[in-house]
Amino acid sequence: MIELAVNARGVGKTFPTKDGDVVALTEVELTVEAGEFVSLIGPSGCGKSTLLRLIADLDPASTGTLEIFGKPASQARVDQDYGIAFQQAGLLPWRTVAGNIALPLELHGMAKPARAARVAELAELVGLTEFVDRYPDQLSGGMQQRVAIARALAEQPRLLLMDEPFGALDEMTREYLQGELTRIAAETGAAVVFVTHSIPEAVFLSDRVVVMSPRPGRITEILSTGLDDIRDEALRESPEYFERVTAVREALHGIPVERANER
Repeated sequence: MIELAVNARGVGKTFPTKDGDVVALTEVELTVEAGEFVSLIGPSGCGKSTLLRLIADLDPASTGTLEIFGKPASQARVDQDYGIAFQQAGLLPWRTVAGNIALPLELHGMAKPARAARVAELAELVGLTEFVDRYPDQLSGGMQQRVAIARALAEQPRLLLMDEPFGALDEMTREYLQGELTRIAAETGAAVVFVTHSIPEAVFLSDRVVVMSPRPGRITEILSTGLDDIRDEALRESPEYFERVTAVREALHGIPVERANER
């Protein structure tokens, strides 16, 4: 039987405002298998980040059911079944790289020797072994995000939730970290739900790309990329990659790219 990291059925989210209710999400049906990499893409305000927050139990769903590894999202949060990383790394400036990575381990009472060993393992995983004694203001933006990813993986979660973690980075750093993220996901075996506005990024990273509509957000199409497990620079130049990028763009716009360009 296939294990599901995420199972959303009829999920909706409505926010009350002084001007009336705002429906952010409606009737979301989505499954993410254990170990699968899925990206959410759609126009601004379509509810991508809202859906991620519901999965993380940072907000409650208004309708429907949402399970993480077969349990309610609230229980999955308590059980540390997921790690989360946002666009801003959110590092504590008074803590070193090692101190920031170790924070969730300290909060959950891991003994100091085991904690040090886990931090060393994670620093190596994200390529920061030589920088563990540095402070956040001594790191580039890309390095700060690698610390944030390591911290999100500290408790060995089976699910990694990422909300545009590379959105503020320059293109060269962004592409480098995309490659690093695919390696890290493969090495850890974690499922990933990744929010992005970038079609090429979604295609490069993902097993499947989930296309969402303008608000109220709903899933309009789910496309399998069908690309090889090896995600490298050669892939970015391949015809198969460009075909998948075009397919996602057409799904996002709702019309073939050729026709869209004629308008």
